[in-house]
Amino acid sequence: MQFSVMFCLVFEVFSAILSLCKLRITNIARDGSSEQAVKIGLMVFLANDRENNSKRPYDAIRAVAQQAETDGFDSIWLPDHLFYRNSSEPTRGIWECWTMLAALAEATQHVEVGTLVTCNSFRNPAILAKMATTADEVSHGRLILGVGAGWNEPEYQAFGLPFDHRVDRFEEALQILKPLLHEGHVDFAGQYYQARNCDIVPRGPRSEGPPLMVGSEGGPRMLKLTAQYADLWNTGYMGKPETMAERLTKIETACREIGRDPATLGITALIGLWFPDLQAKKPSFFTNPLTGTVQEIAAAMHGYAKLGMQHIMFQCEPYTPEARQRLTEALQLYRGIEQQ
Repeated sequence: MQFSVMFCLVFEVFSAILSLCKLRITNIARDGSSEQAVKIGLMVFLANDRENNSKRPYDAIRAVAQQAETDGFDSIWLPDHLFYRNSSEPTRGIWECWTMLAALAEATQHVEVGTLVTCNSFRNPAILAKMATTADEVSHGRLILGVGAGWNEPEYQAFGLPFDHRVDRFEEALQILKPLLHEGHVDFAGQYYQARNCDIVPRGPRSEGPPLMVGSEGGPRMLKLTAQYADLWNTGYMGKPETMAERLTKIETACREIGRDPATLGITALIGLWFPDLQAKKPSFFTNPLTGTVQEIAAAMHGYAKLGMQHIMFQCEPYTPEARQRLTEALQLYRGIEQQ
C-alpha cells in the first residue's frame, strides 16, 4: 500500500515537472531570457528567371527543394502570384503555387511546406481550406497555410478578380478558414463570402488541421486580424534581428488589446538576404536586407532565436547555387553553435 502511494506521488511530481518543461518550451520569452532554436526555411522560386525571363522548369524547382531538405532546412516556402508585370518590361511568368506545392509535398519527406503567402482573393476561402486540408494529407501533416490580403493589382485586373475592399474580404475569409481548418465545419454568411453548413471531410492527418499563418507588414487592422485568428504571424522583408524590434512591439500590443497572450502567437519573418559580391545592384524590393559573411548570417540566425522567433525564411538574392550554398553553410554553422 505504501509503495503504491509513493509511486503515485512520484508519478504526479514527474508529470508536473514535465508539464512545466513543456510550458517553458512553448512560451518562449521574447526578452532574450529564454531561447529555443529557430526554424530555418528557404523560399523556393517558381517565377521565370529575372535576368532573361526564361521558364524555370519543374525539375529544377524540385531539385532545389530536395537539396534544401538534404541540407537540413526545416521548411520550404512558395510564393503565390499569377505573374509579375511592370509597365516598361515584358510580363514575367510564374507557376501556380498550389499545384507546385502538392508536387513538392510528394517530392519531399521531412521539410514543412508553406505558402508565403497565398493571396486570399485568388480563391474562395472555403475551397482554399479544402485545398489546404488535402495538401496536408499529401504531405503527411507538414503544411503551413500562409495567407494575406493581396497587393499586386495587375494580377487582379488580368485574371478578373476584385481588387476592392481587400482587407474586408480577408476578414470574412479568416472567419471561414479558421474553423474549417481547425474544426472542419463552419456556417457563415457575409457580404463577400458564404459558407453555409460547410464541412471539410475527410479530415487530414492532424485533428486540429494545419496552422494558419497571416502575413502582413504591420498595419493596425491586419495586426488585429492576426491577433484574432492566426496561429502564426509573418512579416517581411526583414534584415538584421534588430529590424524586428518595432514590429514585435506592434504585434504584441495588438494581441494584448484583444486580450490574447502574445506568447500564444508564433512569430515568423521573411528575411531578405542579399550578396552584393554576387549581385552588385540591391534588389528594389529589399529596403534593408541582411548581408554579410557565412559567420555573420549564422550570427543573425542566433539573434533571431534570442528574440524568441519561431521560424525565419530566407529569400536569397541572387537566386543562384552559390548564394544558396552560403546560406546552407550559415545554417550548418548556426546549428553547430546551437548544440554547444
